[in-house]
Order: sequence, then structure tokens, then C-alpha cells
Amino acid sequence: MCGIIGYIGYRDAAPVLVEGLKKLEYRGYDSFGIATLDSKISTYKIKGKISEEKVYEHEMKGHIGIGHTRWATHGEPSDKNAHPHTDCSASIAIVHNGIIENYSTLKKELIEKGHLFRSDTDTEVIPHLIEEVYEGNLFTAVSHAVKELEGSYAILAIARSEARIIAARNRSPLVLGIGDRELLAASDVTPLLDYTEKIVFLEDDDIAELSPKGIEIFHQEEKVERHVDLVQWKKEDIKKGGFQHFMLKEIYEQPGVFYETVRAIPDADIIDMIRKSPGITVTACGSSFHASLIFKYLLEERVKKPVRVDLGSEFKYFTPPVKDLVIGVSQSGETADTIDALKKAKMYNCPTLAITNVQGSTITRIADRTFFMRAGPEIGVAATKSFIAQLAVFLGITNLLVDKSLNEVLQYAHRSIGDVLLMDFTEAVNACKRAQHMFYIGRGQFFPISMEGALKMKEISYIHAEAYAAGELKHGPFALLSGETPVIAICTGGITHGVMMSNIKEVKARGAPVIALGERNDTELADIVDIFIPLPDSPPIVQILTSTVIMQLIAYYTANELNCDIDKPRHLAKSVTVE
Repeated sequence: MCGIIGYIGYRDAAPVLVEGLKKLEYRGYDSFGIATLDSKISTYKIKGKISEEKVYEHEMKGHIGIGHTRWATHGEPSDKNAHPHTDCSASIAIVHNGIIENYSTLKKELIEKGHLFRSDTDTEVIPHLIEEVYEGNLFTAVSHAVKELEGSYAILAIARSEARIIAARNRSPLVLGIGDRELLAASDVTPLLDYTEKIVFLEDDDIAELSPKGIEIFHQEEKVERHVDLVQWKKEDIKKGGFQHFMLKEIYEQPGVFYETVRAIPDADIIDMIRKSPGITVTACGSSFHASLIFKYLLEERVKKPVRVDLGSEFKYFTPPVKDLVIGVSQSGETADTIDALKKAKMYNCPTLAITNVQGSTITRIADRTFFMRAGPEIGVAATKSFIAQLAVFLGITNLLVDKSLNEVLQYAHRSIGDVLLMDFTEAVNACKRAQHMFYIGRGQFFPISMEGALKMKEISYIHAEAYAAGELKHGPFALLSGETPVIAICTGGITHGVMMSNIKEVKARGAPVIALGERNDTELADIVDIFIPLPDSPPIVQILTSTVIMQLIAYYTANELNCDIDKPRHLAKSVTVE
């Protein structure tokens, strides 16, 4: 959560920080702030979104600075709780992403020593801890201060009398950018792309110094060298490109994303890991969890291999099957619960595989092997193209495990996704936008798609939407059906068709309007529902993809009709880096 950025170089720092924070705003957007260093530390911080506020960055002098855009954890969104936070004399300023779990104890001790606190945040203990031991060397003071911290942090610190930035990381992402006579640090690579393609990913317990002389990195007080990577993403990838929202742009990128990802065949070692494992446990959160459930259906049906899928946040409460391959799925590679789940799996000596979209992310350094999706940067908070990329990975793995028998189907699947982008969903959107509550239903592999559809609707339109396996409706949820409760049903051919038709008729008997996705020639289904959405002609496995994209578009256009902030839905952030 939260986005941080730091700059030291030959440019005025403030404009770099402001533009960088705009690119990081998907990580949090309830308040923001910057601090620059010249003859003194100047700060500007305020409640609100940096994309909507006029920031007078030209009035803030200096070639060194730090910035922050916030997703609130401790303390409500407000001017005083916005970062940066300073020590008592405003001689030290810091920005922080993460949670300090022992802040209450530290704050009490610091207050007893005479320190003055001005906010309700956990973060503010950090500058005061630094101040407590500061004797003219910021690196040394930060090194001592972080030893007192319990929890997660990515910290950038500056001091009035020193021309450098100190960066420290533990369980929160932090990446350094190496430009021409300038250095940057940020929560992820997106704000670095305008200045460099050379990046360094810090590891847990690293402390780095960024100065005019370059970068020095220390780990447990020993100087270390970290690998310099070249970013594969381009700065054009993080622009809207004429679309009204990033989410719509990213939905339209999905045919290409699927095409590229499904052809990025995993190496033989990964397939061998899966083949040799007696069972597979997948751990994930949010949309990644829904994609993992579809993988379970695919693998158990086609490969006859048992697959268990656990929420990352619940995995810690179970004992992992010690012989299973454990797969962690995370778009950002920084999802705290999924990372902790993989760490626990390694404690039990389980082989581990990461599926992620971000090169150099934390999850890649934990897992034994990593498979990278080919989604490119995803800016919209609601997952769209990253979800399709995850499905592409799972379909590609399944294809290799069944001797490439799905090759022909997968080769042309992106065309069916493209066909969906040309469809008109006005009638369905008009039915949804008037609702306060909605249900999504499906069976088999379309149950997780229903879950993903409901998540998209509630995320960006704020309409209460719940998904159920269709057979579960009569076990309680029927009580909530009414004429004002639209039900979106996925009813394709195959073994689930007959029973889904019965479920839809039961819903109709309770007076609820039904929007149904089905095969184009299913006239029986079209006759009994209120709104019929024909899927493009395609094999059943491709209908997983086309149904997904239809759900995304209905949610998007509904939210747009309701004038919602689609790319930055309230209370949410893109990368969930805290538990």
C-alpha cells in the first residue's frame, strides 16, 4: 500500500517527486506530501489526491527530496497524518510504506523522553527514533533506529545537514533507479521509467545510501552488491493512450496480453516440478485466488492431479502438505499474505513456485522457481489484464501437461477476447446501474468467474454484489431475491447446462431479473431470461476468457454510468503489502 519516491540529482527535486507520486497514486490516494532539501527541509502535505490538487512544487527548492502518497492504516486521512513526518526540530524527514507493529510502545517511550508527536500515525515514531541517536550521520542513525522497529517498512530519510537519502527496507518493496547523474528510489518501477531503465531491487534488511557519489548498499552492516536489472517496461505503457480510464485501456490490452503470455512457455524444470509433485497447493488473494480456483478445475479434470487452493491470509493457519508443490500467485509479487504463505511453505521444505507480473519482486526471491506473466504494468486498481495473464499461465501449464493437446485452441483464443470488445452491453448496464444488490451465479469453472465478476462490480461501482455456486442459492440466498436484485448467470453448454437452466428458472420464479451469458444458439436460454448476452463462438475452455471480459466490461460501464472513480476506488490500493 502507499507509494514513496525519492530523488537526488541535478534537477529540481519537487517536480520529479510530484510527477512520480502521480504515477504511484494507484498504491494509495487519501493524502500526499513531499519534502525537499536545500538550506533547510521544506515540506508540503495535504489530504486528497495529488492528481486533483494544485501543487506549487516550483516554490520548493533543492535537488534532493522525498515524497509519499498514502493509503491510511493508522490515523484517518488528514493533513496532519499525511507524510512526510519529521522529528521535533524538523531537521529530519521521512516517508514510510508499511506498518510498525510496536509503534505504541515506542511512542510512549519517546514521549516520556520529551519528543513531540503531531500525528496519529505509526510512522511518526521513525523520525523521532532517528533523532534520538542522530549525531551528524544519517546512515548510522537510521541503521540504529530500524533495529527498534517491528513490522514492515520501506523508508526514505533525509536530514537538513546532509546531501544524501537513506533508504531502508523490510517486507515492503523498494527499488532504486540509476540514471545519468541522478538517483531515484520508489515503491515500484513506474515513476523511474522517465529517467532510467537501470534498477536495483533492495532485499529485506538492506540499508542504502544515495549520494552524488552513487549508491552504497549494506546488509547487516556488511557492504553488498545488488544486481542491476534492465526494466523491460516502457514509459508509454503507463499512459492512458487516449482511453478515459486505465482500466478500460487495460481491458482492451487483454488480447495481446493473453497471446504473449500463453506463448511464454514455462521451462522444462517448472513443468517437471508440477509433474513430479503428488499434489499442488496454490495460495493467492483477491483476483489471483479466483484464477487459482480455475486452475484447480482445469488440472483436476484434465490431469487428474489434486489441487488445493488456499487464501494467502488463511494459509498461515494450516499445516502445508509437506510433499505438495506450493504455488504463490501475486500480480505485484509483493502481496504480504502470499509472501508469508510461501515462507511458511519453505519452512516445511515444500518446493515452491511463484507466478507474478513483476521482475525482481519479493516473491521471486523467495520461491524456488518463478514464472513471469506478460501483462506489463497494470495501473488500474481493479485487476483485469493481470487476471487474463494468470489464466494464460494456468492454461499454458495445463496444455503442456496434456501433451499440448490444447495448442490449437489457445493459439486463437485471443481473437475471441477481441470479439467481446466489440459487443454492446448497454441493456445489461442499464439493469445493473439501478441495483443496490446483485447476485452472480455459475457452476464448475464458471463459479470462480462469477466470483471475479462480483468482485469487479463491488470494487469499482460500489454496488453490493455476491457470487454463489448456483446450487447454493436454495441454501439461504434465495431469501434475498426480489425484483430489484439482478442476477448475472453464466450458462454455457456441457454437463452444467441442464441444471443451470433449472437454477435460472428458480430465480425467475422469485421475481428476480436475470442477465445470462450463454452460447449464441441457445434459444431456450434466451427465451427465459430478461437479458441474453451471447458468447462468441468458441470452444468451452475459451468461454472462461470471454465470460471474464464480459464481466469486466459490464462492471466498468456500470461504474462509469454512476460516475465512480474507476481507477482509484475508495478505500482500496493496488498492491496489498501489509497483512
